[in-house]
Amino acid sequence: MDLSSSLLPLEDNGFERLENAEKVKADLQVCKLSADKEYVKLQDELTSLKELEENLHKESIKSKDIHEKELCVLNQENSKLKKEIEKLKEDLAECNSELSWDGKIEKKVADMKVEFTHMEDAKDDFSDINTRCVFSVTSKIPFKLNQNQALLTFEDAEVAQRLIKTGKHTLNLDRKTTDVKAMPFALGMGIKFELHVTISGKKIDVSEVPELSIPDDWVRDKLELNFYKSEHGGGEVENVKYDKKSRTAVITFLKPGAANGFVRSTKCPFFVNGRHYRLHVSPSTNVHMEKLQLYSGISKNSILLKGIAETEDDEESVQDMIEIHFQKPSNGGGETERIKYVSKGATWVCFEEDA
Repeated sequence: MDLSSSLLPLEDNGFERLENAEKVKADLQVCKLSADKEYVKLQDELTSLKELEENLHKESIKSKDIHEKELCVLNQENSKLKKEIEKLKEDLAECNSELSWDGKIEKKVADMKVEFTHMEDAKDDFSDINTRCVFSVTSKIPFKLNQNQALLTFEDAEVAQRLIKTGKHTLNLDRKTTDVKAMPFALGMGIKFELHVTISGKKIDVSEVPELSIPDDWVRDKLELNFYKSEHGGGEVENVKYDKKSRTAVITFLKPGAANGFVRSTKCPFFVNGRHYRLHVSPSTNVHMEKLQLYSGISKNSILLKGIAETEDDEESVQDMIEIHFQKPSNGGGETERIKYVSKGATWVCFEEDA
């Protein structure tokens, strides 16, 4: 029996398995080398990222320090500028005070006192056409109060006259005594007149008319139609005067008293070309002045104090001390209505006709 022929396949099979194993081993070694290279590469990238992170952190700290230093410098400069501004304000106030002391003060426009007096009777048979009101207008007379002067107004004129008659008064200001002189003073010129206001019962003034790209006649027609409607408080329109330049109009109704419905209304809807607008509406008025008079006089309830010594106290404190002194009956005083004291510069106070 020949055994050599049966051993050959086994030998070939062993070599083949060995070759496959060697091949797998070689492939694994190649993969390992590739993985090692990739690992080294990733390690290098990680190291670079860590270095970059450290550099960014250092730059951030450095930048923060720089910003904090710059902010500190800016705060110091801001504080310095605020001090300079305050100093400039003080210098400006001082300059204004000097200008006032030099008499370079612009006189204020006097306030006006307006009082309703009565309704005028209608001069025709249509009492509901127009409403006529009369107002009394009186200007308040300005009086210039100079530095180290005070003005006191008392409830009782006898107190003021008694203090003026005494003349010299000794005040205790800031633990110091000072002699002042109480004296009357003449007021300037004032005016008074009657203001007659007639509110039309047939006309209203319309403003804020929208700018429309249509002829003026069409605008008049649309205004007439708008105010003809009774739900808007109007009625049949007699005439429409429209001014495109000023965007205003005057509506005259046919029926007397039709305009009275707009006395309390300031806005009226206006529909045109599919759009909605709001017109400003007010009663048409006529104003004229009558009985203009000039007047002047002396305030019987007030006294002017001159020669008040300067003190270290503020103006309000000195004013309080003056008022307390002249409120005491033992000093010949009485109840005061008002007081004004000026320590620096000058100011204006106003009096009414019956002051």
